[in-house]
Amino acid sequence: MARERSHPPSAACLSASMRDFGYSLETALADLVDNSISAGASIVEIICDVSGECPAVAVVDDGCGMSEDELLAAMRHGTNSPLQDRAPQDLGRFGLGLKTASLSQCRSLTVVSARNGTFCGAEWDLDRIDAADDWILSILDDEDIRGLPHAERLGNRGTAVIWQELDRLMENETGDRRNEIVNEKLEVVRRHLSLVFHRFLAGEIKGHSRISIKVNGHEIKPFDPFCKNHSATQRLPEEIVRIGNAEVRMQPYILPHHSCLSASEYDVYQDRSDFISNQGGYIYRNGRLMAWGDWFRLVPKGEATKLARVQIDFPNSLDEAWTIDIKKSRARPPLVVRERLRQIIHQIANRSVTVHRGRGQRLFQETPVPLWERYADRNGVRFAINEQHPIIASLEKRLLPEDADFLRMLLDSIAASLPVEMIYSDYSTRPREINQKSADESQILERLRNLRQVLYGDRVGDANDFLQIVRSTHLFDGQDDLVEKFINEAIA
Repeated sequence: MARERSHPPSAACLSASMRDFGYSLETALADLVDNSISAGASIVEIICDVSGECPAVAVVDDGCGMSEDELLAAMRHGTNSPLQDRAPQDLGRFGLGLKTASLSQCRSLTVVSARNGTFCGAEWDLDRIDAADDWILSILDDEDIRGLPHAERLGNRGTAVIWQELDRLMENETGDRRNEIVNEKLEVVRRHLSLVFHRFLAGEIKGHSRISIKVNGHEIKPFDPFCKNHSATQRLPEEIVRIGNAEVRMQPYILPHHSCLSASEYDVYQDRSDFISNQGGYIYRNGRLMAWGDWFRLVPKGEATKLARVQIDFPNSLDEAWTIDIKKSRARPPLVVRERLRQIIHQIANRSVTVHRGRGQRLFQETPVPLWERYADRNGVRFAINEQHPIIASLEKRLLPEDADFLRMLLDSIAASLPVEMIYSDYSTRPREINQKSADESQILERLRNLRQVLYGDRVGDANDFLQIVRSTHLFDGQDDLVEKFINEAIA
């Protein structure tokens, strides 16, 4: 008959291994902010002070705080089972985040909490665990608590999580290089928190008042990935999928074309990455953004969906169905949600672009006299120069037949060698940087005179026709006043 025995893991080895679950500084701090929000905090301060002899990072909130028994439970690895029912507003999951997130960044984790003016504290120290190869937790007295950095920021209620022995934050650098590394990481933290908690920061979550998150005294502003307040943003009908007694809500958006954004708006969105990599589903658990920028292998990312975003909300009662990971940075939609999302994606793509099929069918005509034309046939889409354009037609009339043949060969060669992949790469990632115009005012006027001569010679021209031809060339985009002045003086 088999024998049974208790066979616990080595505390020293397991604690070292748990440091490498894959947390970054920003995801670790986000895990701590989750706890503050779950505790009903309205203000969360993140303090990073590496200038002194004892560098420390502290996360201080004004939440409900903990009694000593609650604090000791919170410091235990695996406080709650992930299968346990949680309060609807709870952002926790495994009961590991406080410990694994913190110890991924430091070797000493101290938590001090206050409730009704009564303070308690406890500390995990990896060096102590290594020496004893046992889970030795230090319970702090009042004198210990008074000696902790930033613990004085606590009022009559709230919690302070304090990291010391920051072996990973500064990467063994010193001086200016250390400060540079820390500042770069804090900027990533600000950007991450402004996105992950943007609905809490904006006061959009029912049952939660608006929260304030500060990093070294600077308040974080929410970053809305859906550009909801812009008049050109399209909000499509919301879809609801029911799983048991719970609802998954999917709200599609189509962002404005970059030409509809102001320079400052465009810079804000482009600075977060290019439009194509940002497209996809944005998954929120209890209002907290967990994963984003992914179509979950339902469709590839591309131009048809580059401006598409789908806000997907689910409650924590569906955690098991969504296979949430410990860092709360990955979630996979259940099958029924993926199938409905697939349909939504196709609707978005149809809304974004119109795909025409047919042999040699013209797909657009941007002006009455386009210089370029786009066609689709069974072999795909092709671009061609419009040989009926007035400039080309006028030039062809002036050429001998053999020279006209050379002209057509030149135009066909230009169309065939169009650097489509290069244009696509540049335009999809940096559309505002594409600039085909480099002429000054004197060059523009010279081009207008040459264009008039090519079209009309010594004859009187038609002002409206000339204006349409001018627009078709795009040589004079953004120079409307100069073009109008020339037409009034030389054509009309």
